[in-house]
Amino acid sequence: MTAPLTGIRVLDLTMVWAGPMGTRLLGDYGAEVIKIEGPKQWDLLRGLGRMPRTEERWYNKAAYFNHNNRNKYSTILDLQTNRGRELFLKLVSISDVLVENYRADVMQKLQLGYEEIKAVNPKIIYLSMPGHGKTGPESGYVTYGTNVEQLAGLVSISGYENGEPTKTGFSYGDPMSGTAAPAAVALGLRQLRLTGSGVFIDMAQRENLTCLVGEYLVDYSMNNILRNPIGNRNNQFAPHNCYPSGGENCWVTIACETNAQFAKLCTIMEQPDLATDPRFETIEARKKNEDLLDEIIKTWSLKHGHYETMHNLQRAGIPSGAVLTIPEIMSDPQMRSRNAWAEHSHPDAGTWEMETPPWLLSRTPGSVRLPAPGYAEHNEYVFADLLGLSDTEIAALHEEGVTALSPDIKSHT
Repeated sequence: MTAPLTGIRVLDLTMVWAGPMGTRLLGDYGAEVIKIEGPKQWDLLRGLGRMPRTEERWYNKAAYFNHNNRNKYSTILDLQTNRGRELFLKLVSISDVLVENYRADVMQKLQLGYEEIKAVNPKIIYLSMPGHGKTGPESGYVTYGTNVEQLAGLVSISGYENGEPTKTGFSYGDPMSGTAAPAAVALGLRQLRLTGSGVFIDMAQRENLTCLVGEYLVDYSMNNILRNPIGNRNNQFAPHNCYPSGGENCWVTIACETNAQFAKLCTIMEQPDLATDPRFETIEARKKNEDLLDEIIKTWSLKHGHYETMHNLQRAGIPSGAVLTIPEIMSDPQMRSRNAWAEHSHPDAGTWEMETPPWLLSRTPGSVRLPAPGYAEHNEYVFADLLGLSDTEIAALHEEGVTALSPDIKSHT
C-alpha cells in the first residue's frame, strides 16, 4: 500500500550518522530522498569500511554507510560552485524538505541559508541539525559522537559508584537525533498543511540528547539533589543489577520493585526464606543490604543460562532481560517473529541483513525499496529527469568539476 510519505521529496545534505539516519527513516516510509554529495565533500562514512583502497569501488561497500543510507538516491553536486548552487536551488524549487547537519555557519557561507532557500520555495521544510544549534556562543563548535554525550550531561551520570564518568559504547547522540529528525519533519509538514507556509527547524543535537537526563536536571533544579552514578543499580529498589549467567560472557538483568516480586524470585531461586529474612523483607532493608543480596543472586544466576533465567522470571512477573550479543539478537525468536530483519543486496557491497523500518503502521507500513546508493548512481535521474538537462549540459558539469562519477580520494585521506 502507499507509504505515509509517498510524494514527499527530501534533499539530503547530511553526512555521517545523525542526519543520514534521520533521512533514511523518511525514506523507509516512502519519501523520495536524494542524497547530495560533492566530488570532494563526500560522506565520510564511505571511507570507514576498512576496505583496501585497491578494491574496486570500495567507497560503496562500507557497512556504516550502507546502514544509514538505504532508500535513497545519490547525486553529486559541488555546492561551492555557482553552477552547482544554481542546480541545487532548482532542486529546492521542486522539493518539499531539506535536511542538513553541517556546522552552524556552513549553509550561510554557501549562500544556502533559510532565507535563500525560502525565496526559491516558500513551502520548504528546512531542518538544520548542527551540534550546538544555530545560535549561542558555542554555535560554531563542532560536535562529534566522542564529545556530545559529555556536553549533554549523559556521561556525568553514567558509570559506577565512585568510578570515573563513563561514555556509552557508541555515539549515542547520533541515533537519538536521527530518530528525532522524522518527528521534526512531520511537525513542519503539519504546519505547512495548516498555514500554507514552510518552516525553518533548528534542532541542536546536544539539546536533543540532554532531554534524556531530564529527571536529573529537574531533581537538581527542584530539590538541589545531585545524583551520582550508580552503575546498573537503582536509587530505590533492590535487587536491581546485571548478574553473570551460565556460559561464557553471559549476563542477565533482574529488577524487583515490590515485595511480591522479590518473594517470587526467592521461590524460583529455591530460597523462599529470604523473603522473610529481616535483612531483605522490605524494600528499605533490601536496599540497605544490597551488596549481600547481589552476591546471593550472583551465586544462583551463575548456575543458569541467561535466556533460561529471563524466561523463568518473566513468566513469574519479574522484570528481567538477557543481555544479548549481536549474533543472539539477530537470531532472537521474538525479533524473527516480527520480521525485524530484512535481507539486502547491493551490486558492490553484496548481501546482508539489517533491521526493518521500526514503526509498524497497520495500513501504510514502511519498507526497504532500495539499498544504499552507489556514489553518483542516480546522477542521470536527477540531472536529466528532474532538472531536464541535456546530455551536452551534463557533460559540461563533469568537465567543470561540478559533478563526478567517483569521489576525489585525496580529499579524505
